[in-house]
Amino acid sequence: MTAAQFQTVLWLRWRLSRNQWLRGGALGQVAGVIATVSAVTLGAGAFVGAFFSGWFALAEASPMAVMITWDVVAALFCFMWLIGMVAEIQRSETIDLQRLMHLPVRLGPLFLVNYAASHLAFSVIVMVPAMIGLGLGLVIGSGPWFFLVVPLALSLVFAVSAWSYCLRGWLAALMVNQRRRRSVVMLITLAIVLLGQAPNLYLNVMRPFNRRPVNPNATPEQREQARREAGQANQDMLQKFSAAHKFLPPLWVGAGARGLAEGDPIPALLGTAACAGLGALGLRRAYRGTVRFYRGETGSVPSAKPVTSPARAARPAKPDRFLEWRLPGVPEPAAAVALATVRSMQRAPEVKMLLVMPFVVLAIMAASFAARVTAKLPAEAAPFVVTGAAAVALFFTQGLLMNQFGFDRHGFRTLVLSPVDRRWLLLGKNLAALPVAGLLGTLMIVFVTVWLKVPPLDALAGLLQLFALALLVGALGNLASMLAPYRMRAGGMTSSKMPVKAVLVSLAMTFLLPVVCAPAVIPPLAEFLWRRAGWTAFVPVNLLLSLGLAALAVFGYRAALAPLGRLLERREKQILETVTAEVE
Repeated sequence: MTAAQFQTVLWLRWRLSRNQWLRGGALGQVAGVIATVSAVTLGAGAFVGAFFSGWFALAEASPMAVMITWDVVAALFCFMWLIGMVAEIQRSETIDLQRLMHLPVRLGPLFLVNYAASHLAFSVIVMVPAMIGLGLGLVIGSGPWFFLVVPLALSLVFAVSAWSYCLRGWLAALMVNQRRRRSVVMLITLAIVLLGQAPNLYLNVMRPFNRRPVNPNATPEQREQARREAGQANQDMLQKFSAAHKFLPPLWVGAGARGLAEGDPIPALLGTAACAGLGALGLRRAYRGTVRFYRGETGSVPSAKPVTSPARAARPAKPDRFLEWRLPGVPEPAAAVALATVRSMQRAPEVKMLLVMPFVVLAIMAASFAARVTAKLPAEAAPFVVTGAAAVALFFTQGLLMNQFGFDRHGFRTLVLSPVDRRWLLLGKNLAALPVAGLLGTLMIVFVTVWLKVPPLDALAGLLQLFALALLVGALGNLASMLAPYRMRAGGMTSSKMPVKAVLVSLAMTFLLPVVCAPAVIPPLAEFLWRRAGWTAFVPVNLLLSLGLAALAVFGYRAALAPLGRLLERREKQILETVTAEVE
């Protein structure tokens, strides 16, 4: 590739970025400038803070402390890079090589341009200056040998980014099939979430079960023996952790920094060479895989169309009776919309992921709390904890409740063209989404009831509060879905480029959510004040007021359906334009 051709490629890259920048409008450009300046400022602040930390805080630190510090920095970079990878997997290349393969240019420089563009990530902008600053601070505070830790850290960044780019190319070839693409993205997101929770599961679930509880009636000698055993166990674990630095590449930076603190530069030099070699191997594999993919040399052979026997072809397909169900007490149009939405949610992996994630978080939290000794809370605090569990369930599911049309995409056109009264359309959408929040809230209330030994009447009051809050948040979600809709990308957990107005309205609705949930605190607070006044404890104040709150929520929800339906009728065209526009 000549210099003129390479200059043209760079101009094309700049032009694509500029067009994407201008597509967001004036507010989008201002927000982009603010985000860019904030990221650069944060990177500069990370450099300065890490520099002085290495200069003063780690100047007299032990080699083990230096190693652990660099381990934390490397782990933080890898975790932030993984989080950014979820969004990057779903995006196309900056420059589509397939469109340039008919031109007399080499693909290598184009591939390197795309690879370099993948480094414009938040993790790189923040963590790379922090690594450089920490290394330079150690050079001034501890000695010139620590300059070797800077190329070691940069080689780790190179290795991680190269193999991530290789993985991204492999997944791109794997996800040519759209149905497979959605499932792969869902599984990757779930795997990253579980990987991020691995330290929490180990420290709060696995280790507490392995510890032997200390007898509260033990003698001082027994307590001292238990402390010595715990200290020895921690020393053994630290030795195993140090031994793992030889085999895990993200820990090579910490091992090299510890060697430099002990006066041995060999681990840093070997780590730099090994990370650079791994990065070069990953980049080479990524380039070869990309070229094979664009040339159609991936080795995937389309499966032959199965031959259907005449007898089987003549057999009529079994009708799907799901959409013919009747929901008791629900108007038929609303029931049809609810069942159609449920069927759509069952077939969309991204919605499944959105629905599964709260239950995964609940399982992790339950395991963390169950591994500990049963909590001792005053009896007066138990109803408030149950109410908090009901509110937290709705916070977990607000991503679905506050954007009920974003997952419909082009399917929303069917709702616009249907003659269904807009009140029943909103009711059907709520009937499809609110049971998820209700199930999650019920599980959380049951767990809290068992774990804290909450009285049954307070647990029943919590279920009534959950029902009332679901209706109130459902009405708020209807309003947010109409005022600030945004398209959710098919097969992914990220949204398309949101207008600044939609972002502001979504933030306002998120801050308004605690205000909507505030009435649920009234029943337990009233019972607390009732008992503080010394009145009879036989009156279930919390349960009675929760029943009244549920009745008021039903009345308010029914009263809000009509005006919200009229608002949907006025804004459905704008919503249709928003959820059907494919913005990259």
